[in-house]
Amino acid sequence: MSAPNRELPALVDWVLVPLANLAVAFLVSGLVVLAIGENPLEAVAIMLRGALGYPEGIGFTLYYATGFVFTGLSVAVAFHAGLFNIGSEGQATLGGLGVALVCLTFDGAPWWLVAPFALAAAALFGAAWAFVPAWLQARRGSHIVITTIMFNYLAATLMVWLLVEVLAEPGSMSPETKTFEPATRLPFLREFLMPFGVDLGQSPLNPMVFVALLAAVFVWLLVWRTKFGFEMRTVGQNPTAAVYAGIDPGSVVIVAMLVSGALSGLMAVNEVMGVQHRLLLEFVAGAGFVGIAVALMGRSHPVGVVLSAALFGILYQGGAELSFEKPSISRDMIVVIQALVILFAGALEHMFRPAFARLFARTETGSPRP
Repeated sequence: MSAPNRELPALVDWVLVPLANLAVAFLVSGLVVLAIGENPLEAVAIMLRGALGYPEGIGFTLYYATGFVFTGLSVAVAFHAGLFNIGSEGQATLGGLGVALVCLTFDGAPWWLVAPFALAAAALFGAAWAFVPAWLQARRGSHIVITTIMFNYLAATLMVWLLVEVLAEPGSMSPETKTFEPATRLPFLREFLMPFGVDLGQSPLNPMVFVALLAAVFVWLLVWRTKFGFEMRTVGQNPTAAVYAGIDPGSVVIVAMLVSGALSGLMAVNEVMGVQHRLLLEFVAGAGFVGIAVALMGRSHPVGVVLSAALFGILYQGGAELSFEKPSISRDMIVVIQALVILFAGALEHMFRPAFARLFARTETGSPRP
């Protein structure tokens, strides 16, 4: 086997290669910041301080990361089945519809009583929105990328109609539902931590951060500790071999997409019940698409997804602080930095693999004599 194609040690493949990609992304980002006349080191310091330097910033970082964990896990599960689920945005949107219907139905009931039903509805609605693209892929050969993209637009259109014609509060000019009663809303963690001297300020962090971690554990168990997980990985790596092994690829595709859609739908609980306290247009705010980058950077492993989601949470919160303290570095510039991270950690994730492979080949065989 040639050095560039050789299998790397797990530590190198899962840690050093992503770190190298990330370092290059930030190096290029630093050059962009330098080109507009700002100090890159100062910009990095502001971002880190804004995201991790005080309790409120940490709360916002974890809040952003919570949503990205759900959408990242959604895309990761589909990846393991050989599918590229571009529809997390639409699936999360429909998940929000499920959450809102539950909260409006039980409006005024205690949050701890409503939350289990909201979680179930979010997962069910997200899975249902993923079912048709999954069935078309499995039984009719339609490409999952095309159908899930189309369903994103369908979800957005459906939401506009519902919020304007069906669910809008009477007399309101805004396309949104009525605000849930205070008792039905998820509590903010700052309310629980304040007696212990931890001041999260106005951070919207809520108990869904713990549900996100449980979802990561669930995905790990599903993919690597169940019969279905083995079948899913087999179909994802070699559908022909899966058929010879007696596995029905179509059924695996459908179930994997249902799980993927359910995970995306759960993201809506964090926003609709935990932060916005009502259903409104575009509450997903691109988190479904960020989930693609999170899954790519996390190598579709739950631990990697959680760490990658935390990184993007840092970029979002730190970027907001940076654009506030450095007006010359606009929000558009922050988007450019995020795009560079996605480019090097996602699209160019294997750029440094050949170099690491040659390095370890030399280490094992001994350096050639001059």
